[in-house]
Amino acid sequence: MLGKLYLIPTTLGDTEPLEVMPISVKKVIEKLDYFIVENEKTARRYIKKITPTKAQSSLNFMMIDKYSHELETRNYLDICNEGVSVGILSEAGVPGIADPGATVVKQAHEKGIQVIPLVGPSSILLAMMASGMNGQNFSFNGYLPIDKADRKKKIKELERLSRDKDQTQIFIETPYRNEKMLDQLKSSLSPNTYLCVACDISLPTEYIKTLTINEWKSEKPDLHKRPAIFIIQA
Repeated sequence: MLGKLYLIPTTLGDTEPLEVMPISVKKVIEKLDYFIVENEKTARRYIKKITPTKAQSSLNFMMIDKYSHELETRNYLDICNEGVSVGILSEAGVPGIADPGATVVKQAHEKGIQVIPLVGPSSILLAMMASGMNGQNFSFNGYLPIDKADRKKKIKELERLSRDKDQTQIFIETPYRNEKMLDQLKSSLSPNTYLCVACDISLPTEYIKTLTINEWKSEKPDLHKRPAIFIIQA
């Protein structure tokens, strides 16, 4: 019997895992010894936090990041041929959603290995849930261009898509550029377009607010270096 591939979520920040994770995540981690991760140090810390009695010496790690090519990861699931299951452990949130892992999941399907996604926090979906915007039709756009002119063009394009298709548009930014992003959204979007800013989701410092662009012009939240999701609906 082939081993399985478990997609294991992690916390979105420094919170107690079992405050936001179902007990099933703990049970799966307890029985696995092979993990595909972005960072071994943080993966070990998370595993120790959620399963303090698990022997660290038993753990085996294979590395993956957003630059990993499928040729580099093609042997990661060979151990499944021996009936041993493997877990992909997200650095924050859930694997495969704005997070590495999709390449290995694709390989699992090609090899007939069962893929099991586990329940856990996704900042994108939690922000969407809390935004009050159209949850029937939405699009996640990842990062917008860094160049200011290109970013403005993309912002206007997303606003047009939202208006024409009644489609909520979601995107993210590198935390240290959050405040510049908010300033550009204020200056680029129409006054009546709605913007939701959601940061530090599931943490004690959580901040989620939806206002029109006109209303945002009098708001100046501290978003510096705080993981944030931006959502617009025209």
